Formats: sequence, C-alpha cells, structure tokens
Amino acid sequence: MTPLLTVNLLRVLFVTFCAAIGANASAELAGNLWPGLVLGLILGLVVVLIDRLLKGFSLRAFSSATFGLLLGLLFANLLMASDVLHYRSETTQWAARLIVYATFAYLGMMLAMRSNRDEFSLVIPYVRFARETTQHERLIVDTNVIIDGRIADLCASGFLSRSLIVPRFVLDELQALADSRDPAKRERGRRGLDLLNQFHHSREMELTIHESSSDDRETAVDARLVHTAKLLQARLLTNDNALCQVARLQQVPALNLNDLARALRPMVVVGDEIQLSLVKEGREQHQAVGYLADGTMIVVNHARPHLGKTTTVVVSSALQTTAGRLIFAELKESSNAHSTAEAERGTR
Repeated sequence: MTPLLTVNLLRVLFVTFCAAIGANASAELAGNLWPGLVLGLILGLVVVLIDRLLKGFSLRAFSSATFGLLLGLLFANLLMASDVLHYRSETTQWAARLIVYATFAYLGMMLAMRSNRDEFSLVIPYVRFARETTQHERLIVDTNVIIDGRIADLCASGFLSRSLIVPRFVLDELQALADSRDPAKRERGRRGLDLLNQFHHSREMELTIHESSSDDRETAVDARLVHTAKLLQARLLTNDNALCQVARLQQVPALNLNDLARALRPMVVVGDEIQLSLVKEGREQHQAVGYLADGTMIVVNHARPHLGKTTTVVVSSALQTTAGRLIFAELKESSNAHSTAEAERGTR
C-alpha cells in the first residue's frame, strides 16, 4: 500500500472514530445519536482540513515553533510578574494579560522558526545540534541527472550524499521514456531505470521513492521538483541550468553537475607538460590534435608523424574562442631543441 493511500485510510478511520464517539455520547446524554454523529463528523472533517492546510509544515518547524512559544510565554510571565497593572481593574488586567501573552507567544514562534540550528546555541549554552554530514544529506534527483550516470561515481567517492530521493513522477517519466517508440528515448529511459536498480541493490546507496500527491499532476515537472525539494528541505541535484536557476531563485539549494565539471576543469598554462594522445590531423599539414579529459582541444605543431600515439607536449599558447578554449602546444623534443638553439644563438 502506498503512503498516500495509507494517509487517506487513516483520515477516513479518524473521521469515522469521531463520528462514532459523538453518536455514542449523544445517545447516552440526549437519547438521540444523530446530533452527536453530525457534530463528531464535522469535528473530524475540520481536523482533517487543518491537517491538509499544514501540509508543508514539517516536524522541525513544529518543534521550533513550540520552543519559541515556550520562550515567549516565559518572557510574558516575567513581565506580568512585575505587577505593573496591580492598581488597574480586573477587566483591564485580563485584557492586558491576554495581549502580552499573545504578542510574546507570536514573536517567540516567529523568531524560532526563522532561526537556524546554530543560533539555538546562544539560547541553550553548551548545546549544539549535530550537523548532517555530506554522506547523509538528502538529495532529490531529476530525470536528466539519473540518465547522466555520473552520480554513481560521485556518491561512491563521498563528494555527494549517498541518500538519494527519487520522486514518483520522475520514475514515471523514466518509465515513459523506456516505453517510447523513439529508439534514442527508449535507450535513455532504460539506462536510467538500470541505474536506479543498481542504486536500489547497492549497500552503499540509500534510495527512496517519494510519493507525490495526486493534486499536482497537472503541474510541470520542474515546478514539482522544486516544490518537493522545498517540502522535504532537501537539495536538488540536476544538470539542467535553467532548473538550477529557478530553484535558487525560490531559495531552494541546488547542485549543478555542469558547475562541478567546470570547477574541476584542469588549468593549463604556458610551459606545462602534458601527456596527450594525438587522435586526428590538424588544419595545417604539420599539426595533430588531441583532447584533454574535459574535451578541451589541443593543437600540437609539427606532430603529424606522431598521429595515433601518446606523447609529451609543452603548452605554448592558449586562446579563448566562442566555441571554447583552444590550446596550442609543441612536442617536448622540438621545444627542447628550439630552446637549445636559442641559447646557442644567444652565446654567439
């Protein structure tokens, strides 16, 4: 049974229980069970409605609000204990006491809900809440990043959390891709499902399927991902730049694998020696071309005879083009010979 069906069943049982209790009490007190049945039914439905309205209110927010309420009541008691209204009438004292308690309770709850866990150590000295480590921080993944496949190695290395959350609508999207008539889409969908199965059977990974509510099926997938991340207070892991920007605008922490790849791009400066595999010919007759791990192209002068081999090259210059970074290099042997010749000419 899915969690959504379980929740609905518990709601029905609660409403039925309230109606039965009301009918029993009404039958004993008034001899007629219908008034109590109706009142119990209304009470149960009101409680269920309040539960629906508090859908985005987490247990952490509730505990923070409770702590703030206690602090507010404490300060209100300290203020009222000063007897500043001792010579006022009972009605004035009652109204002032009600206003003071309500004001301090509200302010205490709001301040506590806006505060983070570290700020509570100012109120409760010598007590600090344990931080969630990177390995236990929950990550919500989208369809593209699952199909990408790089998260398996990143999670295994410890750079990303091993606790992954896959919303039900993402799983449905992968299934739709796997059943598509387009061979490319079908291959992508099956690859994503295979990776999820590997995560599910891996002892090092913690994979959770989150059941989304049925009332947001008409909403776009990106909006539902952001809403789910905000609801679960988890980070969103994606390689979609637009989705990442939208999530950050809505104050949802988002990790972009493309940003990580750019940050890990090796920095190559003039004079660096690189082991490079020469894979194809360059534009000039004497040139050969190789690629770094991130796809950066390196054009090596006078390297056409070494095509198909791995050789040591020395970076001579770099250009930034619209298509990306273009690096020029020389063979290490040629570079050494050129440097020797320059030194000999200088001595003459």
